[in-house]
Amino acid sequence: MSESKNLPQSSFNSIRSELDSSANFANFTDSPYYEDAVYPKFSDQEYARRYSLLREYMKKNNLDAMVVCGGPNHWSACYGMGWLTNHTREWHGISNYLVVSSDKNQEPTLVYSMGGSHIEATRRAVVSKDVRSSRNGRFYEVVSDRLSEMGLTKSRIGLSMIDPRFFDYMPVNQFNGLKKKLPDTEFVFLPDLFHELWCEKSEEEISVMRKAGEICDQALEAIRANAKPGVKEYELRAEVAYVMHKNDSDFNFIIIGSTPMSDPKQFFGNPRPSGRVIKQGDLILNELAVEYRGLQVQIGSPICVGKPSEKVERFWNEVAKPGYEYLEKALSPGVTLDELSKMGKWYRDHGSQSRPLLLHGLGVSSERPECSLDKIVAEPYERTFKPGMTVMLEPNAITLDGNLGLFVGRSYVITESGHEALTKTPIELLIS
Repeated sequence: MSESKNLPQSSFNSIRSELDSSANFANFTDSPYYEDAVYPKFSDQEYARRYSLLREYMKKNNLDAMVVCGGPNHWSACYGMGWLTNHTREWHGISNYLVVSSDKNQEPTLVYSMGGSHIEATRRAVVSKDVRSSRNGRFYEVVSDRLSEMGLTKSRIGLSMIDPRFFDYMPVNQFNGLKKKLPDTEFVFLPDLFHELWCEKSEEEISVMRKAGEICDQALEAIRANAKPGVKEYELRAEVAYVMHKNDSDFNFIIIGSTPMSDPKQFFGNPRPSGRVIKQGDLILNELAVEYRGLQVQIGSPICVGKPSEKVERFWNEVAKPGYEYLEKALSPGVTLDELSKMGKWYRDHGSQSRPLLLHGLGVSSERPECSLDKIVAEPYERTFKPGMTVMLEPNAITLDGNLGLFVGRSYVITESGHEALTKTPIELLIS
């Protein structure tokens, strides 16, 4: 396949009879394609709030513009690029890029991987008015051209992380291309700034997360309703995915694993649900993450196939449930992560153990803060619970022999008076 030329975008009407040209097909715009497509978006006011927060950061850090990155990685989930554009489901490349000037009068430009019909559909889904093709992966050419159009060839430009979990930045070929095209520009690799910008959610964001919580409840119920002898783990995964897609949401992960209650050998669900056949007397452990309109909510609850065994029921009643409810009471403004971490020793005090992780934050994916028994990973601004913070409480009680665990997890928003559960499934041992 020949590469597209470095050509400006063409109006669809000027090339509509020459779509068999690679250059034309990759660069047209203003077509009638998908003009009646319907994609939910946040309000104009919400996006204005987000861009205002970003430009305040740019001003404080003497940045003339930013190249905001985001890709399909589990920890990225389109990250800052998705938060600012509504492009929350990328799978064509390591990253796409959004060029944002510190001058609010300059239109942000989304550089999208594909051309043709793909980019036209994306134009309908995003809030960005200027969406340009990557020229067959030459993102740096489009980014540098846009910075030149803005008059920023001798400026200070920030580069955000693609993936804040593992500190991944723009690929070296794209960075070297930018340096070559704009030799007088100073490029600055930035820390994870977006996490702070959305650490405390807006009311509009919280309302969307409530909807994601409803989908979580339905997805968990799909496992319970379909967990019958003869069904395979991956078939349960399909039922969960169906519920999510039917509600115009996607999954960040679907973790499902099964083990016999009579001889358990699992303390956490399987991140890669297998062809294992469910049997009567099995225990199904799970954790589900719903991505809805760029924000994520999670849930997890053990499910018994048939009557719970005496061991499972006793461990639930004496350890898993009371331990979870003990920690849940701490989800209030003013409580610190250090206090929550110390509370986690409850499991040892009651003759069991647990996974180290007790709680983590929620944004576009699983995020900081991370509160574990033996460490806390958090920025100073999030070490104390504040209204608007969203978190996943997920202590995982485990027997001392390490063979049986009962993972329980629910998502919450911290409120002025305490907390609100974003999911409604009660903390009970579910039975299929």
